Amino acid sequence: MDGILQGLIDKVRREGESEEKSMIGVLLSLQEEDPEYYNDKNIKALIISMLSAGTDTSSNTIEWAMSILLNNPDELHKAQAEIDQHTNNKNMLQESDLPNLPYLNQIVTETLRLYPVGPLLVPHESRTHCTIGGYDVDPGTMLLVNAYAIQRDPTVWDEPDKFMPERFEDAKVDEGKLFPFGIGRRRCPGEGLARRVVGLVLGSLIQCFEWERVGMEKVDMSEGSGLTMPRAVALEAMCRPREGMMEVLSAL
Repeated sequence: MDGILQGLIDKVRREGESEEKSMIGVLLSLQEEDPEYYNDKNIKALIISMLSAGTDTSSNTIEWAMSILLNNPDELHKAQAEIDQHTNNKNMLQESDLPNLPYLNQIVTETLRLYPVGPLLVPHESRTHCTIGGYDVDPGTMLLVNAYAIQRDPTVWDEPDKFMPERFEDAKVDEGKLFPFGIGRRRCPGEGLARRVVGLVLGSLIQCFEWERVGMEKVDMSEGSGLTMPRAVALEAMCRPREGMMEVLSAL
């Protein structure tokens, strides 16, 4: 792992970057200003932290999304049809396809609204005295934002507990209503990567397989304990390769 990460750093250092710098590019720029702190070892540690933090959160989100879709087969088939129309069942879904799959993206966003894997975000601390919801908060107080409750608030959302991807058709959402990755300067830096990974994996599962629940009963959507809100019971489902994708799958 150390060798792989060092190779990434050396590649960016050697080739340089475009105007839109990656995380490594930004850290290498900071290295020029403060080489003692932003040494290669610390840069590699930051990369590992980001990848580690994005592993179970992304897998949990995919599991929640599949659980919801198994309970809502009409939405599952609609997403499948969208992917089929775009790829013609001749190619595996690629990251570059995601911007052209609005309904799939709406499913991901609605899943993040209903089941944010950071339901209380990350702890914050008040730096000065402030008032929140009528409560006086002293400096140095730990503050937790209940994103889960806000994203299901009936005064903010119509039918807040219902799975409705169509609510995000216009792709415009007030940040004060939906913020599974946080808000502002300290929002999750891995948001772009997370949305791509979740969209690509979920879309590939939908594209390649027919999915069914194990029994007639709906999937249990109970939430387990943990900072990243896993399912109380791991998802079990039945799948089989789709006939239209057999040629593509056999070529992998």
